[in-house]
Amino acid sequence: MAKESIKARERKRARMVAKYAAKREALKAAGDYAALDKLPKNASPVRKKNRCNLTGRPKGYLRYWGLSRNQFRELAVYGKIPGVTKSSW
Repeated sequence: MAKESIKARERKRARMVAKYAAKREALKAAGDYAALDKLPKNASPVRKKNRCNLTGRPKGYLRYWGLSRNQFRELAVYGKIPGVTKSSW
């Protein structure tokens, strides 16, 4: 499980990306790279990291569900994810 400070940092980055999204698009369209450079670093969407919504794990992230592979498997086995069943052959 990731530390709370790491998860909080990612939430902060997500808020900042959303806040500056329109301004970034306008500056990019205008080609004003000097002004774009003056925006906060965390306003860039490239700096966001996909993390599990439950544990904050950065690796093994399944984008469709927003979970890490471990949490996805655990929830799927217990039947908590609709439409997902454990396969056997």
